[in-house]
Amino acid sequence: MAAFSTVEKQKELIEIANSIVKDGKGILASDEGIPVIGARLKGINVENTPESRQKFRHMMYRAEGIGKYLGGVILEKETFAQKDSEGNRVCKPLLDAGIKVGVKADLGWMLMPGSMGEMTTQGLDNLHERCAAWKKEGASFVKWRCPLKIQNGGLTPSDLAIGQAAEISGRYAAISQAEGLVPIVEPDVMLDGDHDIELCKKITEKVLMTTFAALQRHNVLVEGILLKTNMVTPGAKGPKVDAKTIAAKSVEAYRRTVPAAMPGIVFLSGGQSPTDATENLNEMNKIEGNPWKLSFSYSRAIQGPVLEAWQGKNEEPAQKALIKRCMLNSLAAQGKYAGEDSTAADEKSQFVENYTY
Repeated sequence: MAAFSTVEKQKELIEIANSIVKDGKGILASDEGIPVIGARLKGINVENTPESRQKFRHMMYRAEGIGKYLGGVILEKETFAQKDSEGNRVCKPLLDAGIKVGVKADLGWMLMPGSMGEMTTQGLDNLHERCAAWKKEGASFVKWRCPLKIQNGGLTPSDLAIGQAAEISGRYAAISQAEGLVPIVEPDVMLDGDHDIELCKKITEKVLMTTFAALQRHNVLVEGILLKTNMVTPGAKGPKVDAKTIAAKSVEAYRRTVPAAMPGIVFLSGGQSPTDATENLNEMNKIEGNPWKLSFSYSRAIQGPVLEAWQGKNEEPAQKALIKRCMLNSLAAQGKYAGEDSTAADEKSQFVENYTY
C-alpha cells in the first residue's frame, strides 16, 4: 500500500472488510439513484418524493434482527444525510445494530468518447474530500460500479472500456483507502444480451484480471477491499443453464483471477430472480476450498419482494419479507440454503435492460 498509509489504518481497513462478510453476513444494496427508486415506487403507486424514499428505506433499516444477517448496507448519498422527524439520522438503526454503513461514491455513467458507444463511470473529482466527509460522518466503506456490456458477439466490452474501468477502479480504491474507507470495487459484466455462459466467463476473467492489475499498480491494499461483481451466467436472452453450472463456472473464473488475500466477493444479483440469486450463491458455497468468503450484495433480489409487500404502507409484512430474504441469503453464503416456500414475488425476474442506478 502507498507510503502515506499507517499500520493502524491498514489494520482498520482489514478489520472492516472482514467484519462485513463474517459468519454468513452480506450487504443490502439500497443505493439506487432517484430515477431508479422512483420507477420502483411508481410500480406500487407511490409518488417519488424525498419523504417516500426515506419512508421506504427507513422501514427496512428498522427491521428487527437485521443485524444477524447483514454486515453492511450501501446508502445513496441522499439517504446517508437524511434525518427522520425526530432529528435522528435515517441510518442510525443500522449503526446501532452494529452494521457497517457505506456510501455509493460514483456519480453515474457517461458516454466514453472514442469507444463503440460504451460508457464510463464518473466521479473521481473531489473524491478525496467526499470520502473524508463520509468517514467523519460514520461511513466505513464506499462502493463504485463500473458496468460493462457484452455485445456484438463479444467485440464489446472493448479493451479500451475494460482498461478504462480498471484504471478508474484503481484510482477510486486508492483514494478511498487513503481516507480510511474500505472500497468495494464493482466491475459488472451485465446480464444484458443473448450470449452463452462460456462467453460471459471469458469476458469476466479478462475484466477481473485487468482490474486487479490496476489495483496493484495503484498500491491498493488487497486485504482491505471487497469485490462486488457478477456471477458467471448466460445473458438474459441466452441459453439457460442450471445453478450447479453457474457455480462451477463462476468459481473457476474467480480462482483464476482474484487474489486469495482478498477477504470476500459479494455478488450483485444483476436482475436474477430472488430465488435464483440465492440458489446460485448457495451452490458456489458448496464448492470446497474457496480462499475468500462468497456472499451477497443484492438490491433487486432482496428489495423486489419487500416493495410488493410494502405497497407504501404495510410495514410489518415488508419487514418480514426483508428478513426472510436476508436470512435465506445468509444461509446461502454458508452453503446451508435448503430451498424455501417461495412466493410469486420471490420467483419474479428483476431484470431491467440497460439497468442504471
